[in-house]
Amino acid sequence: MNCTIDGKPIAATPQPGQCLRTFIRDQGVFGVKKGCDAGDCGACTVWLDGTPVHSCLVPAFRAEGHAVTTIQGLAPAEGGLHSMQQAFHEAQAFQCGFCAAGMIMTAAALDAEQRADLPRALKGNLCRCTGYRSIQDALEGVAAVQPDVAGEAGGACLANPFSTGIVTGHACYTMDVAPEGPLEGLLHLKVLRSPHAHARVVGIDRSAALAVPGVVEVFTWEDVPRRLYSTATHEDHLVDPDDTYILDNVMRFAGQRVAAVVAETEAAAEAGCRALRVEYELLPAVFDPEAAMAPDAPVLHHKGDERSSNIYADIAGEVGSVAAGFAEADLLHERIYSTSRVQHAHLETHGSIAWRDAEGRVHIRTSTQAPFITHQKLVHLFRLRARDLHVFTERVGGGFGGKQEMITEDLVVLATLKTGRPVKLEFTRAEQFTAATTRHQMTTRVKLGARRDGNLTAIEIRVVSNTGAYGGHASETLAAALASPMSLYRCANKKAEGFAVYTNMIPAGGFRGYGASQSTFAIECAMDELALELGIDPFALRRMNMIGPEDWIESVWKDVSDVGFGSYGLDQCLNMVERKLADGSGLPAPEGADWAIGTGFAMAMLECGPPTEHRSGVEMALLPDGRFHLAVGSTEMGNGSVTAHGQIAAAQLGACMADITLINADTDRTPYDTGTFASTGTVVAGQAVNLAAQGLRENILGFAARHTGTVADGWKLEAGAAQNGKMRITLAALHAAGTGAGHRFQVKRKAYLSPRTVAFNVQGIRLAVHRVTGEIRILRSVHAADIGRPINPLQCRGQIDGAVAMGLGWALTEHMVHSADGHVVNAAFRNYHIPAFADVPRTEVLFADTYDSIGPLGAKSQGECAINPVAPAVANALANAVGTRFAELPLTPDRIFTGLGAAQ
Repeated sequence: MNCTIDGKPIAATPQPGQCLRTFIRDQGVFGVKKGCDAGDCGACTVWLDGTPVHSCLVPAFRAEGHAVTTIQGLAPAEGGLHSMQQAFHEAQAFQCGFCAAGMIMTAAALDAEQRADLPRALKGNLCRCTGYRSIQDALEGVAAVQPDVAGEAGGACLANPFSTGIVTGHACYTMDVAPEGPLEGLLHLKVLRSPHAHARVVGIDRSAALAVPGVVEVFTWEDVPRRLYSTATHEDHLVDPDDTYILDNVMRFAGQRVAAVVAETEAAAEAGCRALRVEYELLPAVFDPEAAMAPDAPVLHHKGDERSSNIYADIAGEVGSVAAGFAEADLLHERIYSTSRVQHAHLETHGSIAWRDAEGRVHIRTSTQAPFITHQKLVHLFRLRARDLHVFTERVGGGFGGKQEMITEDLVVLATLKTGRPVKLEFTRAEQFTAATTRHQMTTRVKLGARRDGNLTAIEIRVVSNTGAYGGHASETLAAALASPMSLYRCANKKAEGFAVYTNMIPAGGFRGYGASQSTFAIECAMDELALELGIDPFALRRMNMIGPEDWIESVWKDVSDVGFGSYGLDQCLNMVERKLADGSGLPAPEGADWAIGTGFAMAMLECGPPTEHRSGVEMALLPDGRFHLAVGSTEMGNGSVTAHGQIAAAQLGACMADITLINADTDRTPYDTGTFASTGTVVAGQAVNLAAQGLRENILGFAARHTGTVADGWKLEAGAAQNGKMRITLAALHAAGTGAGHRFQVKRKAYLSPRTVAFNVQGIRLAVHRVTGEIRILRSVHAADIGRPINPLQCRGQIDGAVAMGLGWALTEHMVHSADGHVVNAAFRNYHIPAFADVPRTEVLFADTYDSIGPLGAKSQGECAINPVAPAVANALANAVGTRFAELPLTPDRIFTGLGAAQ
């Protein structure tokens, strides 16, 4: 077949049935991404003779005689950026950037009429990170990036340092490497997954699979180290149960690994999986956590004693006496609230590539939020020496907690150690739904007691968390559910109990909001219901009972805590949202008598970091050319950590951010970092950067003083030089002088997560709901955040936009549907509806005016807490509109139709 790709003539023969996406990537053009391979997400969009197409749906042979243009060929031949690439750069219309290539290719082809109707024009391109606001800004020519001025980086809206690579398609994600050099002879690994929710493997016949041409090896539970571990990655490994084997002979959910097939091609590996013959002994299954706690329920994990049960973790605590508090209450409110099991749906699926070098070291290129913890787990599982293993990431295409799991790295290491060849494993989109982790489904009973004047006398909650077949993150998410959502309110009497329960469902794991989202939904809905029953305005009831800066931050545990107020802006957030909701702005209400209009809001508080250990190390150095080297162990997955870290360093060094060269997330080249999760990218890794930059500044200025025979106090760093009055020495000259004198311009610093400050978020919603069909339209979305001083306001706003969009998806559409035997029914984007451009309103994002005394440069966490108040705000607005409380997510039209019918 002859065609051109980005103007380059190509003569190659596609494989039978090969799609254009994989054919293009086979030619070494990696700007074309895989998000779904089903035509749902648009990440693979290219132009075929100038017309945008989803290349995963186009047979490769149809490119015969045609011109294919990818993101890498969009820029003009004479250099520079295409106007749409420039627009995306100026608006920073991306976060992880995985969708950006396809989004830009679609956007660049729109005519004026299509631009006037973006919800329709962009319906074929999904973004999980941005909330689409910045994408709309790019298409409307809004330039938000500020100049990079030396000494002014802190608080400036600077561009991501890798922006050019992202908008041109040259940024390398995990799978963007050619099978050459160290990857010569790359093998492909595919996994046979259990069709049963609970079964024992009696036998596996591999003969037919091994006879498939191209199949190299088949691995089963008999071929792997029989060592228990947890797929969850935490600094403190004791918070997760060691309940998992690499491959097991007991299947506990439909989709669990049964065997791994390694082959010369992906197709051969898939054929090998289909050829395996497995005999199962079916076991009784249980899917409901309440049923799983019953004494006669089938036990999923036997602990070797008669007391074995499906309750992995139970947590309880009480301060004061809720019995006394309820006795003195004038009014009691009690209701059960339920949240759904949802998928992270990051556009880049899980994947890893492993290989061995000539010295025998194993290298793993992977999409993970925690490369160092992954390194530790692999060393343990395979009895490797730590120095013989190297784990690293480049760009990670979204995570949201889903990549705080080790679910691909172990298999590729196993296969590489067994075969001696490089091995690749990349999840399909269906595997993301059936074999990766999810948000914990939780059911929360809330009981509130209050006096007639609105003051709370008691708060009691009972949380049952469905952790699924394995217990990674189960205890930590449960503890989070019992913590900050209750700490948000001042009350002398609080009690909570929670149960994390094994069932034969897909394992749950870390997810943005991390357990607090689920109980925030319950408590914030209950507070609105209490306000209604008392006849008190919901804003007034919150102000009367919300925690203040003079209060202890207290949930239900009497232990002394390291959580404190580095700053306090909840009152500002509440005031801003109330004013905005009252000003009448937003979209007009739909016409017709069947539409009801409602307004609601909700609050949330989140500790900036987990209660368990979290630490980060940073190395900085002055380079010979006067620039700075910064090495940080944390992962960049669209959370903006590299931008924030570069700005913190530049602010302390009086430099431009462009003067900072940064590497991250590499166990060979960066210091240890626990991982990028639990809202720690700014407050831990960022604090380590802050300390290292301060240390390097003192190092440089101290040498300048000694070199010139002056006192250090008079020296400062300014725009590539050390300055003292009229005396000025360029950093390049200073480095040369220091090198000659044997001085090292290097520092290393560490940061630990203690004390922990708190962030606040308030979400306001006005919506219209159709009383007959149950359709909901968001008319106004306002979000106020107390995140201290934003390191990069543009980036912080983008994080909040994305969190609100994800929260709206959880509230309105997203729900993993399971069959009666535990199979996921809607394992595709087209059937599992994450918000598209048309579904997401333009949120007005407001920031409280605070400066945190704990976080670096006055900043607090920004990316996680914003999701927590969104779903309850929608539910409260819905209840305000129709007078009926819907206590179960998602708030789909069929549920609203049924609920309103029952109410009538």
